[in-house]
Amino acid sequence: MRIALVEDNVSLAKGIAYQLRDAGHSVDILHDGEDAEFFLKQEDGDLIILDINLPGKSGLELLAELRERDDPRPVILLTARSDTQDRVLGLDAGADDYLVKPFEMEELAARIRALGRRKATAPRQLEDVGALKFDIGSMQLLDGDEVLEVPRRELALLAALLNANGRTVSKASLLDQLYGAGSETDEKVIEVYVSRLRKRLSPHGVNIHVHRGIGYSLNRATS
Repeated sequence: MRIALVEDNVSLAKGIAYQLRDAGHSVDILHDGEDAEFFLKQEDGDLIILDINLPGKSGLELLAELRERDDPRPVILLTARSDTQDRVLGLDAGADDYLVKPFEMEELAARIRALGRRKATAPRQLEDVGALKFDIGSMQLLDGDEVLEVPRRELALLAALLNANGRTVSKASLLDQLYGAGSETDEKVIEVYVSRLRKRLSPHGVNIHVHRGIGYSLNRATS
């Protein structure tokens, strides 16, 4: 899952991002409301964790703008405020969930899983990947009715390549999509995931093309 984390407390944001990345999520960190506004308009993702008190533009303003442009991404609001009225304002503005600081990471992780299950129960959006099908909502790769056991990072890589519709995607872009902007992970890890995914897909007639010095593209047609 690609998560945008908008939190002005740098140390808290780093701590949350570390835990979420360790669980296999991609996390984009933003510390300013105006920067977040620009980012959220330009970048896709699966979920937004949004602090209410932000410099530049408040979380509630960002949330209202998201819903005004029909952005369907689920939003978990974070705030130090525990007043009931603040919760009501957040939920009325379109938040899907709400956490009051301080909170336990286990609780945040559970709420993310719950929102992920909600997405997975939506009508299936199946993409053809050679002889396979990729369920975008549940992030599952299917061989007929059988769900293939594929690690989460490789599924995220497949989703990024499919989203490019045959265009070449750079290592840097794939790294951002798998780990989030600002991650200190080395680009060489992308080579490892590409190698593993190629081996999984090649028996099903799918080829990941390596464009040396440029990036990767996916040919989803059966050979």
